[in-house]
Amino acid sequence: MQSQALAFLIGVMVLHGAPHLPALVWACLCLILLPFYRFVPLVRWPAIALLGFSWALVHAHLVSGPPLSSTLSGQDVTVIGIVDSLPESLERGVRFGLRIEGVAHGALDDHQTLPRRVRVAWYGHHPELVPGERWELTLRLRRPSGFRNPGGFDYEGWLFRQGYGATAYVRDPVSARRLGMDQRLIFQIHRIRAGLVTQMAQVLEDRPYVGILQALAAGDRSGITQAQWTTLIDTGTNHLMAISGLHVGLMAGMGYGLVLWGWRRVPALALRLPAQRAAVIGALICAAGYAALAGFAIPTQRALAMLVVALGALWLGRVARPSRTLALALVVVLCLDPRAVLDAGFWLSFAAVGVILYAMTGRLRRPGKMESVLRIQWVAGVGLLPLTLVMFQHGSLISPLANLVAVPWVSVVVVPLTLGGVLLSPLLPWVAQWCWLAAHLAVSLLWPLLEYMAAWPWSPWRAAPPLWTLWPALLGLALILAPRALPARWLGVLLLLPMLWPARPSLQPGEFRLTVLDVGQGLATVVQTRDHTLVYDTGPRFSPRFDAGSAAVVPYLRHQGREQIDRLVVSHSDNDHIGGAPAILDSLRVGEVLSRSPERLPHALSRECLRGETWQWDGVTFRMLHPPPGWGDDNESSCVLHVSGPGGSVLLPGDVERLGEAVLVRGEGEGLAADVLLLPHHGSRTSSSEALLDQVSPRLALVSTGFANRLGHPHEEVLQRLRVRDIPLLDPAHEGALRVDFVPGEGVVVQPGHRHAARRHWHR
Repeated sequence: MQSQALAFLIGVMVLHGAPHLPALVWACLCLILLPFYRFVPLVRWPAIALLGFSWALVHAHLVSGPPLSSTLSGQDVTVIGIVDSLPESLERGVRFGLRIEGVAHGALDDHQTLPRRVRVAWYGHHPELVPGERWELTLRLRRPSGFRNPGGFDYEGWLFRQGYGATAYVRDPVSARRLGMDQRLIFQIHRIRAGLVTQMAQVLEDRPYVGILQALAAGDRSGITQAQWTTLIDTGTNHLMAISGLHVGLMAGMGYGLVLWGWRRVPALALRLPAQRAAVIGALICAAGYAALAGFAIPTQRALAMLVVALGALWLGRVARPSRTLALALVVVLCLDPRAVLDAGFWLSFAAVGVILYAMTGRLRRPGKMESVLRIQWVAGVGLLPLTLVMFQHGSLISPLANLVAVPWVSVVVVPLTLGGVLLSPLLPWVAQWCWLAAHLAVSLLWPLLEYMAAWPWSPWRAAPPLWTLWPALLGLALILAPRALPARWLGVLLLLPMLWPARPSLQPGEFRLTVLDVGQGLATVVQTRDHTLVYDTGPRFSPRFDAGSAAVVPYLRHQGREQIDRLVVSHSDNDHIGGAPAILDSLRVGEVLSRSPERLPHALSRECLRGETWQWDGVTFRMLHPPPGWGDDNESSCVLHVSGPGGSVLLPGDVERLGEAVLVRGEGEGLAADVLLLPHHGSRTSSSEALLDQVSPRLALVSTGFANRLGHPHEEVLQRLRVRDIPLLDPAHEGALRVDFVPGEGVVVQPGHRHAARRHWHR
């Protein structure tokens, strides 16, 4: 069973690793090989893998549905749909999932279809939205789109996992109409969850940890602040602050024990149904109810699947092997939703159970209770570290110690008090309030300890090892956690070394690398030499919880093995250039900051950039060409940087426009010549003049814009000037992060954009 489950998993992974989604007809291939399943041993495992591949393909076509067609992207369509998720508060509105039921008469042509589910934002004044409500809304639709940078978060992949085929915002709020309420069970569950979130917010008001209790009660993690998430991640306790398999198992155990205790005390009931079987039903009801509060997230699906198998064996009076139970749970989760393999929670959930089973079962000596608790925390903390480093670029070295304190406190005190309030809220609201207040007090007692541990200098471990280092690391952990009688267990430490000290990209003296990151309508670039790193602009800040610095620049640098920025240059203080700087300064060591407004960037070595400054790193020359002394802080005053080496040169002009370009052309003349030009001001109509293009005379132009941006960048007149001069243009909005290597002896080497190099079938 275990090998068959792994073969099925491999088939699903192959489909979701494909750059393009195959046609549905390929699913018929499984029907050809299935008859050979029992008769040809060599075909058995490929047949199971093909079955997994085919099921994932059918699910992607028929269940997930196609994404929004390009012809409808950017169009206004009046739709009828049902709110099918908990509304999430935004800085200027609310966001929610909308299940499309139909469109207004004549809104679409006969050949056009809409995706089944859309992620909608409603900005400005909006009514209170309740899950299950049916609305008629006019939406401005857009195809799923997100940043594509090495090491960065795949937003398009997240939308696909959640079943969203498009994003949208409400275009005409005045015409929005509420059409009624859907009474199906799933929407009733969502309404209960939304009601709990609202009720807890009213009871706990502005207390700091209300978001954590809402996550434990209803699976709504939107109220947890970024600072709290950082503390949880740095201590490795973030898995506790959501409804997880641990909590579902705890509820099942409580339900089993309570029903068993009560059933045995009523002889009439015990005669009709044995108390043990009644307790099995009670355990499943409690676990399923708690999982429903979480919206049946991936960890709860896995936990429920394992509980059904284990309790089914208990019902039948049989003993199920733990590994077989885990394999059955794996198949059940993949059959319910093959997209689960794209969720980090899927891998962490099964890996946690698997590593604990490996380290705790099959031993000759049975450890005591306290030894078992300590060993489980040690095994889970160490065993999951390679996965968390590869998936999230960080891990926690004190996770076993922090979880040793947090797991029993949250499981025995916080969760029962929180759920006690949930159960009592319809009957005794005042008792429920006291339960939630007590749960909040319990979290507030735990939190200072977690913050203290997170502040230890060696607590958080941030790195981005390559994916290939995961396999030797897992083999090394298998040796380390093996029984003591196994010889040469110390070899496992050697297998961990590639992940502990990943190799940095090797650049030779005189060679440098330019990377223009995909940050939407903004600019963030990285220049790397052999031993130094320069960041030129940091991209925009979109909201208090999201900016290009933390979403693109920091993950990319860690992916490249660079934990220090030798010099940060911010061309000027417009948000689309400076917005990500605070997050970068908080996350990485920065040697020096050059900008037009040093007072806006709190750093000990922050100063103005001025024309005439020159320095060399590893055989590469950096020259600041603009602005002269006395200029202000606007587009025309942007810091203009020229980088040159034996392999070529690049000009980074920020947002200079006509005046700044004229000053550059007159003051620098032939000194502006460069092989690569980053178009000024995102290729706006008021930039990239003929005089500048003629003086720079680039062989390649780059421009950083947002996909389908409303400003129309780059402007058609600029594109025409480039076409006349036969200068090719590349844009991260279409290519993903762009990497250009300047190699002595080879010249300018342009690498494929990250959107193409790491393409999956859900990417636009």
